[in-house]
Amino acid sequence: MTCAHCCDAEKLFNDRRAKRELRKYRRKGPDKSTRLLLDALLGPETAGSSLLDIGGGVGAIQHASARAGASAITAADASEAYVEVCRSEAERQGYVDRAGYHVGDFIEMAAGLADADVVTLDKVVCCYPDMPLLIGASAGKAGRLYGLVFPRRRWPVRAVIAVINVFEALTRSTFRVFVHHPDEIDAAVRAAGFEHTHEAKTFVWQVMVYSRA
Repeated sequence: MTCAHCCDAEKLFNDRRAKRELRKYRRKGPDKSTRLLLDALLGPETAGSSLLDIGGGVGAIQHASARAGASAITAADASEAYVEVCRSEAERQGYVDRAGYHVGDFIEMAAGLADADVVTLDKVVCCYPDMPLLIGASAGKAGRLYGLVFPRRRWPVRAVIAVINVFEALTRSTFRVFVHHPDEIDAAVRAAGFEHTHEAKTFVWQVMVYSRA
């Protein structure tokens, strides 16, 4: 991620937006695609496990994992506003002592972050221009499970994303949304030593879970 892209992403995912999404999360819980991802990831083995949640938004995966007994939770996000929201919600839910928070470009931080049993990227691959680099670095941190949510390559989704990118260009932002091909995403994850174990879809989102081969 270029510095400009990272900075413009932080401007988009700002304090106002983070607080609005936190209020929505507290009212309704995780959205459907995140619930589908959690359904595939959480189980008896979650107790005592570790999580690395990359670009985790308001922390829905972190909070659910903590309630399921995860012993160590790490959040890495390009947006300081979202990291602060995650931290405040972790304090409210009583597990902040088990959590660590990091702000910046994940690729630049990756070497300094501990490996985790479970690594998640919920609606993150679509925000990063170099998909193979992101998946290679993040999958390399996963010991057991690797979960992603990314846009489906259907024309209504691609049309909406095209409009978003036009708006970003008109506002002189370098931030773009990407619809990477699912076969290319799958190949990148498999190249990191994983096998595909679960898939689910909503109208907009594709949910993929992999296990370490």
